[in-house]
Amino acid sequence: MLKTMKQLFTPTNKDIRHRIYFTMTILAIFILGCSIRVPGTEKVTSNLGFLELLNSMGGGAFKKFSIFALGVMPYITASIIMQLLEMDIIPYFSDLAKQGHTGRQKLNRITRYMGIAFAFIEGYAFAFAFYGKTGNAFEYLYITTILTAGTAFLLWLGDQITEKGVGNGLSLIIMAGIISTLPEMFVTAFQSLVTFTTTQLAVFGVVKFLVFVLVYLLILVGVIFIQESERRIPIQYANKSSNTYEKNTSYMPIKINSANVVPVIFASSLLSIPSIVAAVINKEAFTIFVQKYLNYSTPIGFLIYVVFIFLFSYFYTFIQMKPDEFSKNLQENGGYIPGIRPGKETENYLSKVLSRITVLGAVFLVIIAGLPIVFSKVTNLPTSVSIGGTGLLIVVGVALETYKQLEGSLLTRNYKKGYSRR
Repeated sequence: MLKTMKQLFTPTNKDIRHRIYFTMTILAIFILGCSIRVPGTEKVTSNLGFLELLNSMGGGAFKKFSIFALGVMPYITASIIMQLLEMDIIPYFSDLAKQGHTGRQKLNRITRYMGIAFAFIEGYAFAFAFYGKTGNAFEYLYITTILTAGTAFLLWLGDQITEKGVGNGLSLIIMAGIISTLPEMFVTAFQSLVTFTTTQLAVFGVVKFLVFVLVYLLILVGVIFIQESERRIPIQYANKSSNTYEKNTSYMPIKINSANVVPVIFASSLLSIPSIVAAVINKEAFTIFVQKYLNYSTPIGFLIYVVFIFLFSYFYTFIQMKPDEFSKNLQENGGYIPGIRPGKETENYLSKVLSRITVLGAVFLVIIAGLPIVFSKVTNLPTSVSIGGTGLLIVVGVALETYKQLEGSLLTRNYKKGYSRR
C-alpha cells in the first residue's frame, strides 16, 4: 500500500491525482447537500426502525429530511430487480443482457428510469408518512419532487465520478455517507461513556471507550478478512499437458460472501414496507401489530429478519453464480474440474460447494447485521452508537474495490512504461 501511495505522487501520475481530487470534490458536494433540509419540513424525530439502513447509507440525510434523504437506494432497488428480471423471467431483458455493450447500455437506461420512478413513489410515501398529514396534494407533490430530484442529482454525480474520477461513483457516494456519520458516532460514544464527575469515573469511562474502539477495529479486521476470503476450485483444460499441471491450472474463485450486502438490503426493504404502510394508514391496531411482530427490536421480528437474510443469501448467490451455466460453458471450452466428470456431475459439485460456502456467508451477514441490534439491547448507549452493521460491510467492500482499481491502473501504467523502453 505504501508503494502504491509513493507511485501515486510521482510526476507521471498527475492525471490520476486530478481524478482523485475531482472525486473528493464531488463527494464534498454530496456531504454538503445532506445538510440542506427540504423547505417546509423538520427533522424526523420518530424511531426509523428498518429505515435506519437508508439513513446510514445517506449520511444521516433521511433523519434530517434533506434534499438527499432518499439517497441512491431507489436506484439500488431498481438494479436488484433488473438483475432478477434478467434471469429468464422476462425474455426481452434476458436478450438485452446477452447483446454485450449495446444491450447493457439499454438495461442501464431502463434501470435509471425505474430508479427515478421508485424515488417518486418512495418520496410521496415518506412525505405523507412523516410530514403534512393535514396538508394538501400540492404540498405532498412539492416534497416528493424535491426528494426525487435529489436522487436524480446523486445519480448524475455518481456518473461524473465514474467517468472523470476514481472508482464506482454510486458506491463511493454510499461509502462517503456512511463515513460522514462515524465522527459524530465516536463523539457521542465518548460523551456517553466518559463522566468527569470524579477522577475514578473519568478513568473508568476512558477505559470503556478504548475498549469500544478496540472492539470496533477488531470487527473491521474481521470484515476485511471475510470479504477477501475465497474458495479456489482448480480448473484444468483438456488441451494442456498433464506434466505442466501446476503451471497451467487456473482457478475459479468463490468468495465466502458472494452476495455481499444485497441479502441485508432485501430483508431490510421487505420488512420496512409494513412500517411505512402503518405510518401512512395510521391505524392503531395495525401499528401495534407491526411494532410487536415486524420490528427487529422484538424477538419475533429479529428472527424473521435472520430468516430473510438466510433465504436471500442463497437465492441471490445461486442466481448470480449459476452453476448450471458455468458447468455448460466449462464443458464447451474443454475445461473440467480434476476428479469431477464434466456435465451434470460438475454442476452438482459446484452447487454443493456453493451451498456450503453460502452457509458461512449467510452466518457472517447475520452476525454483522445483528450486531447493532444486540449491542443496543445490552448497552445503555444511544441508538446512533453501534458496532458492526451493514454500513461497515459496505465501506470495507467499496474501499477494497477502489484501492484494487487504483493499484491496477498504476501497475498497468508502469507495465506499459517499462514495455515502451524495450
